[in-house]
Parts: sequence; structure tokens; C-alpha cells
Amino acid sequence: MDYDQLGSFLEVAKLQSFSRAAEKLFRTQPAISAQVRLLEQECGEKLFDRSGKKVLMTPAGEILYRYAEKMLAMHKEALQAIAELNQTPRGKLFIGANEATCLYVLPKTFARFKQLYPLVQISIYRNFSHKIMQKVQEGAVDLGIVTLPMTANNMEVIPVFRDEVQIVVPKAHPLARNKHVTVEELAEHPLILPKTGHTRVVIDRLLRDQRDRVQISMEMASVETIKKFVGAGLGISLISRTYVQPEVTAGLLKLIPLEGQKLYRELGLVYRRDRYLSLPAKVFIDVVRESTKSTIASAPSSTNTGTVR
Repeated sequence: MDYDQLGSFLEVAKLQSFSRAAEKLFRTQPAISAQVRLLEQECGEKLFDRSGKKVLMTPAGEILYRYAEKMLAMHKEALQAIAELNQTPRGKLFIGANEATCLYVLPKTFARFKQLYPLVQISIYRNFSHKIMQKVQEGAVDLGIVTLPMTANNMEVIPVFRDEVQIVVPKAHPLARNKHVTVEELAEHPLILPKTGHTRVVIDRLLRDQRDRVQISMEMASVETIKKFVGAGLGISLISRTYVQPEVTAGLLKLIPLEGQKLYRELGLVYRRDRYLSLPAKVFIDVVRESTKSTIASAPSSTNTGTVR
């Protein structure tokens, strides 16, 4: 059993045809058939059912298929690891992150990374955390930056960002004079909330006892849109401090802490610990560790402390 035979076997299984597998691999059909026949002799079982119009795997073929994929992937990773031993990082790096993370957390990190490794091309997949986790699991992206906490036994998690979530209001809003705002006071004003996601779940939980009084004015999918509508006086919201700093500095919006409790948004960089990391992925992790040290602020422990996305 060699890698070439396994590669031919996988193509026949995927295309359900010896002739199409031969065309894709630029070989003759008899050559592909001979390789599969050698595998069958070694396994002592038929790997394909050739009786119908399509070539279908037998139960033995289905078992070999699972292992063949893993064997070829490990072979490729081993060769790549050896080739990268003394190389300068280059190639493409696929990263998953949501919109707000791309806008407010990663720009300086990306700038530093490109300064150090200009030959690496970064491709960003933007979506919600659960979608990014799915892509990391599938191997479609190398690294993901997702909201914590998350649970996946085969994932390595590196905390990279922690920020307090506070109430954001227009500068001229009646609450802008307050040093703190209670949940009861929050419920007295029209709210502009995230449309979906764990942030919305946590906010709904926060307002559970006030649900008969809560006024949801608008629901938005984007942090940028929420800020614009808050600034236009259409309602108030709860947003991570970092995401609102430009508007606060410009005097357009005001941040106010919740009274009696603190909510935090935490992000982590995740990757499959059971898969080989490319050289660009490894050096990106190093840059992230260095660049985000100052963003993971220590927070006092409290029974009223929560985490949001």
C-alpha cells in the first residue's frame, strides 16, 4: 500500500468512475484499475462494487476511505513541515473573524504581521463565531477568532481580547449625566440591540425581570449600524468599550457602566490541535500573542460578572 495507490483509490471513490479518475490523474484506466487491484489484494477484500452503472464502495472500501484521507493528509503535512524548516513564511493564510473583530481588534495586528511577513497573503472569512468554528473544524480556515467561552475538545484556545461592555448613549441623552445606569433605568429607554448572537442572549437575560417594560426600538446585525442609529437619537445600546472609543473621543457618544455588575466581551484565537499548522499560521499566532497582551485587561472577580459576544 503506497500513497499513489491510495490517491487513485480516493479519486475513484469520489468520482464513482475509473475512467473519470484516470482522466483527472492523467493516467490510463488500466493503470488505475491495476492500482486498486493491488490494494484489494493487500486488504483481502473487494473495495468497489462494479456491477451497476456507477462504481460504489463496499463496506471495506468505506473503511479504507476514512483512513486513506488521513494518511494522505499526514503525508502532505509531513512534507510541508520539512520544506518549511528553513523557509521565510510565504503563501496564503486563511483567518475567520466577525466584522467588529476585523474593524477594532485586528487592524494593528495585521499591520504588524504584514510588516514582518510581507510575502504572506491574508484571506479573511467574516461570519459569526459558530460559523467560524465550523470552518476551523472543516479545515477551511487555518485560524479563527471567536467569542469565548467556547467548548471543543480538539481546539487550542488562546485568549486575545477582553473588554467591558457598557451602555452607549448620545452625548445629549438624559442618561449621559449618570455615572452608572441600573437595569431598571435601561428598560425605560428605547433600545437598539443586536439582532442575533450570544450578545443578544445575554442582554435578554439581563433584562428578563424588566421584559414587560423593555422597549426594543430596533434590531441590527452590525455594530457600526447600531452606533450610527444611537448617534441619531433613535435609542441606546450595550456595546464593547473598544468599539465605541472613536465616537467617544469625537464627543458624539458617551459610555456609561452598568450599576452593580460588569459584562465582558472576550475573544480567543482557536485552531485544531490535531492538525498541522502552516508556517504562516505559526508566526501569526506569535504576532497575535505579542500584539494583544495589552488588550486582555484584568477584571475584578464578581458573582455578577458575565461574558458576552
